Amino acid sequence: MKAYKILYFSFLALIFASCSGDLLNPLPKDRLASDLFWKTEGDAIYASNGIYSILGSQWRYTSMDAYSDLAHFILQWRSESQIEKNTFDASNNVVADEWTYYYTIIQAASSFLDNVDLVESMNENLRNRLKAEAKTLRAFAYINLVMLYGDVPLVKTGLNVEEAKALSRNPANEIWDFISQELTSAAADLPAVQQENGRVTKGVALGLKARAMLYAGKYQEAKSAAKSVMDLGVYKIYDSYANLFDYAGVGASEIMFARQYAQNLSPHSIFAFYTANSLYTQQCQVVPTKPLVDAYLMKTTGLPIDDPASGFDPRNPYKDRDPRLSHTIYVSGDILTDGKVLNTLPNNGSGDDIRSSAENVTSTGWYVKKYVSNADYANPWNCGVSLIYLRYAEVLLTYAEASVELGESEIDQSVLDALNQLRNREDVKMPHVTTTNQTELRKIVRRERMVELALEGHRLYDIRRWHIGEEVIPGTVKGMTYESTPGGALVTVEMSGYVKEFKPDRHYLWPIPFREIDLNPNLKQNPGY
Repeated sequence: MKAYKILYFSFLALIFASCSGDLLNPLPKDRLASDLFWKTEGDAIYASNGIYSILGSQWRYTSMDAYSDLAHFILQWRSESQIEKNTFDASNNVVADEWTYYYTIIQAASSFLDNVDLVESMNENLRNRLKAEAKTLRAFAYINLVMLYGDVPLVKTGLNVEEAKALSRNPANEIWDFISQELTSAAADLPAVQQENGRVTKGVALGLKARAMLYAGKYQEAKSAAKSVMDLGVYKIYDSYANLFDYAGVGASEIMFARQYAQNLSPHSIFAFYTANSLYTQQCQVVPTKPLVDAYLMKTTGLPIDDPASGFDPRNPYKDRDPRLSHTIYVSGDILTDGKVLNTLPNNGSGDDIRSSAENVTSTGWYVKKYVSNADYANPWNCGVSLIYLRYAEVLLTYAEASVELGESEIDQSVLDALNQLRNREDVKMPHVTTTNQTELRKIVRRERMVELALEGHRLYDIRRWHIGEEVIPGTVKGMTYESTPGGALVTVEMSGYVKEFKPDRHYLWPIPFREIDLNPNLKQNPGY
């Protein structure tokens, strides 16, 4: 079997370049001209690759959890900081850019589906597979749009500017039904395994359906779709949580859907985005916060750190914790990629001193370790580790959560087994879950999602669908706890001047971007904006 990455590039450039000699009769720039394109099987493959090429960079991927309680965007002058604090309005750049990004995927996929049948001489199995891939990527975009904005326009065909201006918003339930139908249809025409890494598969379509139905509160459909993925027998939990997000984990059977990258050819710069300031100054953007660090259980007892029986020592806060903490976050005392010891304690004089005035120094005392590979230290802007959109661990968590929400009659050993597969990794080995009590399991599943999927962009959507925003968002950003002097009073880092708000009647959705409503008054605004 071939196992190589799709090489993404803009196929539009090929078309425009071929017409450079006819400047008086330029081609329309919002679509491919059918008299020049859509002639061969190769054209269809190029167009399919073009949809994948739109998938976002590390900036979008790594910022999402900074809009929740798990991380903090340390550059307070950026638009992202307004999103984190919930002080933004409909003119915010992030709000507008996310809308444009996902509708660009939808437009490209819809245009592909409109035109691929123009290719007369083409293997029909290939045609059907590429159609299914386009449907899956379009559904992926719609999942994110609904979770961000609520009711959104449902676009099924390519649009010109005038058609786009006439759109109105479709109810979210209608979008969820469309997503379910599209992904069911796509799964039927997708192979269980693709020859090219990065292309979506049957399992990806079913896994995204499970995600979508969980988000929509359609728990039986979510459980059924997740079970279908499990029954494929294609995916399994990777033994090393730490290596899963490094070069050793690229191609692991747990990774179902990822944005493909390659050093020197198509790299990203996630190392620079997360790097300790002492390694590369004025680079770090996002740092972990106290709610995330506190969420990791004690390893020996399996209890939360606020349980008196847990064995937690506040003067030695990282001892005997869930190993996923050490695989996800750099804490003071850890060895950095340059071989030096990280020291974020105040007044230590290092480049990571938490009281430093440099704007890219951690403000919580921690840095992100997940995706930060030692191999990228020499060139942090040339990273080739794939960024994961969907992995088998999420499918197992979806199966467990859907079962819990369906009631105790649906909670059996298969639910516990799903959770315990995550805890049983060789470099995790946390105590197994044994309870079948619905209330207890709901808390366990939610915490497990929080730590297992940390900094992978899921938390904002979980907060919204669980309606816990007013509980977990408001207040100041807090960080590490340290001894003021050896054996002295404990001090918890707090950004007293940086206050996040959350209004339940407003902040469970983003506004429709101002520029979209300005162009199309049919797009009525969300409440509170």
